[in-house]
Amino acid sequence: MAVPLLDLVAQYRKIRDEVRAAIDEVLDTQRCIGGPKVTECEKAIAAYCGAKHGIGASSGTDAILNALMSLGIGPGDEVITTTFTFFATAGCIARLGARPVFVDIDPKTYNIDASQIAAAVTGKTKAILPVHLFGQMADMDPIIAVAKQRGLVVVEDAAQAIGAAYKGRKAGSIGTVGCFSFFPSKNLGGVGDGGMIATDDDALAEMCEIMRNHGSKPKYYHQFIGGNFRLDPIQAAVILVKLKYLEAWHAARQANAAVYDREFARCDAVVSPFVEPHNRMIYNQYCIRIKADKAKADRDAVRARLTEKKIGCEVYYPVPLHLQQCFAHLGYKAGDLPHAELAAREVLALPIHPELSREQQDEVIAAILEAVGG
Repeated sequence: MAVPLLDLVAQYRKIRDEVRAAIDEVLDTQRCIGGPKVTECEKAIAAYCGAKHGIGASSGTDAILNALMSLGIGPGDEVITTTFTFFATAGCIARLGARPVFVDIDPKTYNIDASQIAAAVTGKTKAILPVHLFGQMADMDPIIAVAKQRGLVVVEDAAQAIGAAYKGRKAGSIGTVGCFSFFPSKNLGGVGDGGMIATDDDALAEMCEIMRNHGSKPKYYHQFIGGNFRLDPIQAAVILVKLKYLEAWHAARQANAAVYDREFARCDAVVSPFVEPHNRMIYNQYCIRIKADKAKADRDAVRARLTEKKIGCEVYYPVPLHLQQCFAHLGYKAGDLPHAELAAREVLALPIHPELSREQQDEVIAAILEAVGG
């Protein structure tokens, strides 16, 4: 049986009438830039995340870019971040002329190793940019402690973690600012690109609003050079519909994860995701490790076998950022950040979406165990 990695068609089928009505409402008003739907969405997301302000963005990438610009990050500055994440995290730093300083990961959670951050701080460091990867938050207490000691800002990349929590606090509400993505594959996804910034800082929220409109306030008067980082009202309308279902979707992902955890516990060649007891994991991805020394096939061979069986799977991420060609000038080499490099060879994401049936999940489990010889 074919098992998709993500089934957005099945999701849409259940909420089609609500989504179409929300989109028609925007089109009927022809408020196609800004407007009440964007404002409503900003307030709803801020409230859900436990933040004072929400500022819509054109994508998760632009949310990060806007936040860094609004914080004054620029040429000559350094921003400490993880090497094991989607490219946008470090790409936004580099686009502003700043230097991404990469830190290795905790091999259990795949998040930035908070214990290594202090040693990476220099006189040029202006910010720490942790990523809450795969739906689990990074270890924020020591990150905030280092930031306070050294006078740094903390930008949370929560693109994969809306609704995740750390010691009872939601992703995006602990640092100076949090950044979210509404890319369609996210737990809360739109029908195209979209994002959100969350912050409790009144002045920073105002600056983010200015920056997303080309740095203009009032209109046509520019004290700053910003960008076109606005959230589309059609995306805002869709997000508002889906937000009502988000907690149920999180719960379904968690239930599916529990099934995988139980079945894979019988096989030494497969390592299930580790969740810190103080964390709420929302499983944007369910990533296993394939331990090649205990399996009859390595990760890439297992992936090929699943693909043959038409079972969706994906590698997040095959090349750590410190080894990407575009960052060669930074001087990193293979072996510098070994935990991330090993994860890049072993991690494989499996279907975890709420629409996954038990029959489909059993198919995935059987295929994995057959491929590894478990």
